[in-house]
Amino acid sequence: MRTDFDAELEERLLRYTAIDTQSDEASDSQPSTAIQLNLSRLLEQELTAIGAKDVRLTDYGAVLATIPATAPDAPTIGFLAHVDTAPQFNATGVKPRVHRAWDGSAITYPDAPDLVLSPETSAYLGTKTGDDIVTASGATLLGADDKAGVAIVMTAARHLLANPAIPHGKIRIAFTPDEEVGRGVDPRLPKDLDADFAYTLDGGKLGEIEYESFSADGATVTIKGVSIHPGWAKGKLVNALHLAAKIVQTLPQATMTPETTEGREGFLHVYEMSGGAAEARIKLILRDFELDSLAAKGALLQQVCAAVQAGEPRAQIACEIRPQYRNMRYWLEKDMTPVDLARAACREIGVDPVSVPIRGGTDGSRLTEMGVPCPNVFTGMQEIHGPLEWISVQDMAAATKVCLRLMELAAP
Repeated sequence: MRTDFDAELEERLLRYTAIDTQSDEASDSQPSTAIQLNLSRLLEQELTAIGAKDVRLTDYGAVLATIPATAPDAPTIGFLAHVDTAPQFNATGVKPRVHRAWDGSAITYPDAPDLVLSPETSAYLGTKTGDDIVTASGATLLGADDKAGVAIVMTAARHLLANPAIPHGKIRIAFTPDEEVGRGVDPRLPKDLDADFAYTLDGGKLGEIEYESFSADGATVTIKGVSIHPGWAKGKLVNALHLAAKIVQTLPQATMTPETTEGREGFLHVYEMSGGAAEARIKLILRDFELDSLAAKGALLQQVCAAVQAGEPRAQIACEIRPQYRNMRYWLEKDMTPVDLARAACREIGVDPVSVPIRGGTDGSRLTEMGVPCPNVFTGMQEIHGPLEWISVQDMAAATKVCLRLMELAAP
């Protein structure tokens, strides 16, 4: 059944997802890809057109705007979503498709005839019979992560500006680049946002209000071998690729990997290996909900590298581990006001709130660490970062209502 905001949210989602905004971890530019600015500039224009104030595109690629307060004594609340899409799967030429009042049958894809989306492949989909389901065409991801969040924030902003009788404090909006490559929160953003607390619209199932995330480190292992012509290599060649393979093979395989863990279990994930016989590089991510367990995973990686180095002293093996983000629970549990507001707003619109730990991170993880408490609110996005990605328009509408209601609840 179509509900309030459905048409606007659907139209915005289809328009935004058709714009390629894929980020690039290997790029040193800010944002990492210039194409992200195509959507950012559009959002800057749209915010100006609906009457938002202080609209600007920062030199670090974030779009900022203000909705003036109608209840001046209420706190300033920020709402954020990221414009970039994940680099793990093709995001060029997205062709969004709407399955109106989905009847429960298997969804197929014109650009990938063997691909099937059904409750058997995505259990949550089985609860959405009758909803309007949006997918891509099979050749790309959809990009609801996080253009659904962008559409929700824009729809809520348009509604507030069109209805000034709704009581709320000053609202600050931020659309960030490069969240998918861990660079969504520029050091200048917390001050520029200037919010008492904030919310990222970057969550999954209906009702999820998340205040726990992984703590995250990234690691790069560099192996320098001894290069020589293979025809005269006996006793001289040290193949960096062989040593890289040995490191990967020595790391846990049956445990402590993404495909063998769930719930509150952390992991150590090899996601890229490159190079040649002379020099090779392994990139990994380390994830855990607790810092001591995260440190233990880093120590394990270093021990494996040291053992392989000891077995081949002619090689040079360096392991660099760098912090990425930390579990936002460490700060939010000291003052749960933003979380409690979102939960109360859920209940008031008839949705049961649920808080589960995020097996990942958001811009909110970094913002919270940097002094702006920022839990995460659901959008409905599912099966993200791949061709089966989908979302319910009605879940997006519920998220929009939660945002609007929590603003009112925060007003005295």
